[in-house]
Amino acid sequence: MRTQTIAVSSLKGGVAKTTTAVNLAAALSQAGKRVLLIDLDPQGHCARATGFDPSSLKLTTLDLFLRSVDPKSIILKTNFGDLSLMPSNFSLGTVEVALADADIPASHMDLRDRLKDVTEGYDFVIIDCPPSLSYLTYNALTAADWVLLPVQCEYFATSEISMSLSSINNVKRSTNPDLEILGILLTMYDQTTRICHEVAAEIFDTFADSVFPQPIPTSISLVQSQAQGIPINYCMPTSRGSIAYESLAREVIARTRERASEKSEKK
Repeated sequence: MRTQTIAVSSLKGGVAKTTTAVNLAAALSQAGKRVLLIDLDPQGHCARATGFDPSSLKLTTLDLFLRSVDPKSIILKTNFGDLSLMPSNFSLGTVEVALADADIPASHMDLRDRLKDVTEGYDFVIIDCPPSLSYLTYNALTAADWVLLPVQCEYFATSEISMSLSSINNVKRSTNPDLEILGILLTMYDQTTRICHEVAAEIFDTFADSVFPQPIPTSISLVQSQAQGIPINYCMPTSRGSIAYESLAREVIARTRERASEKSEKK
């Protein structure tokens, strides 16, 4: 199976998007997969969560868009299995201004074009998108095979999913007709609260098989692991958060294998 590129995307912040991108990538790596994690969020949290200081980085994904270096030179090897990282920091927030200053035309296909010779040798590429419908998000969705949508278990969650699906359909119509939804992931799930049960039931009822069966629980261990710069499955392997992301990784492997096969048969 060729490299599977997954954009982890949400138009709303604070839904465990980066937590999911990092810990899914680490869980896939621990399952024996070769994984490249690409950070397109200017906050640079993927670097922090894997033990790097974003402020000290010499090369970031901004350089990827400026085409000033070999894309492979941006990749950092982490200490967590076969997991590599293309990091970002706050400088990525200036990408459109920087492109204009460098007299480089901005295109929603920039990332896809720059990654052509980079992703070979990886089983999965996980892209952490910014929490907005921006140039960077469009680039991620244009470069991806799949979208994973993290959704916090709160009121208005279904309307947020609908907005994201609408944006994804716009990308399908314009730059990436092969883009598909890999699944909707319920995050920050507190099984002791009624609202979580109600929202989860509504989402499962509305979106059925698109929803991953295992929600990601609200867990202090996930917060602690990020603070330590170590993915949850490496620092607290028996925690609820680690078990949930291991389950997600298995489901992602199964879904991509099955659906990639279906795509090939249709072609």
